[in-house]
Amino acid sequence: MSNPGAEDSFAELLAAVERRKRMLLDYLMSERFRKRYRPAHIRDAVFSYIEGGGKSLRPAVAMLACGALGGDEARALPLAAAIEIYHTWTLVHDDVIDRDDRRRSRPTVHREFARRAVDEFGWREHDATHYGRTIAILAGDAQQSWSWSLLFEAHLEFGVSARLVLKLGQELASRVTPLLVEGETLDVQYAGAARQLSEELIIDMLWKKTGALYEFAGRAGAAIALDDARADRPEALALAQFCSHCGTAFQIQDDILGIVGDARQLGKPVGSDIREGKTTLLTLKALELADERGRQQILGALGNANAGPRDVDAVADLLRDLGVIRYAQDISRRYVATALTHLDALPESKNRGLLAQWAQYLVEREF
Repeated sequence: MSNPGAEDSFAELLAAVERRKRMLLDYLMSERFRKRYRPAHIRDAVFSYIEGGGKSLRPAVAMLACGALGGDEARALPLAAAIEIYHTWTLVHDDVIDRDDRRRSRPTVHREFARRAVDEFGWREHDATHYGRTIAILAGDAQQSWSWSLLFEAHLEFGVSARLVLKLGQELASRVTPLLVEGETLDVQYAGAARQLSEELIIDMLWKKTGALYEFAGRAGAAIALDDARADRPEALALAQFCSHCGTAFQIQDDILGIVGDARQLGKPVGSDIREGKTTLLTLKALELADERGRQQILGALGNANAGPRDVDAVADLLRDLGVIRYAQDISRRYVATALTHLDALPESKNRGLLAQWAQYLVEREF
């Protein structure tokens, strides 16, 4: 999976994303937000993943989309922040659902506060584990509320029209959240059911988990630039479709990296999807192509929480030998190729070029 120089080839894009990320963090880390959350465990949990870093691709693409249509990116800052915090609460809850141990090179929220319950309160493991999950649920709830307040700031502090903010809020609440919850539910239900599924069903699930929020980021950035939240504006529709296809490609690449990536770069263990029994495009295709011995090897590790590194590595090697990694990469690249056609509806600009680079980066990135 190694691709030396991949980050260098996207240096201009990554610098642009980093500048927008710095604007975002300066805004989010202000004391007026930090003092809002109490007690200390909730405050620390709410800010844990923000402090841990992350790529901040969703808010960056919202700002780039705004600028691509001639809008003032600074005016889109609270919207971008709302998208980032909205995404963060889904990560906190997703880590509880998936029972993951690490995120962004640090313990997941529920693991960290289980540990702190033992260290600070002297609680036994069972009670501490429950406490960690409780803090993660409550922190995610607080973050979701924070994301709404940030969206409202677009009008109250940055002068975006109240009607536009209401329209975006309505879409986030009535369309994006139900789609995301549906996708997450399907992801859990599909675990271990690869033989009953199809490529179309899995891609639909991936889009609902990831593509829907990316689509919203593109549409919302366009809405700020146009001062118009109507989804049928050609420019807004083009950016929404661009981001929608890119979101699917992003999630496919995430699934690839979750098996063959570098844990140090990813900031989380590889192989967790295999141990959790997740049905991805890779496991679906591998079970289709493998002989009986290979299928038994895959099924022996899939959903086996006790599968060791050697078991996971053996499955990863098998997926490479079967051409499954290349198969998934080809699908993600086709989604990017389709996404790029939607940029033709936008005027030539620096931001349009950065959006095109961003699309390519999604499927070439290594973390």
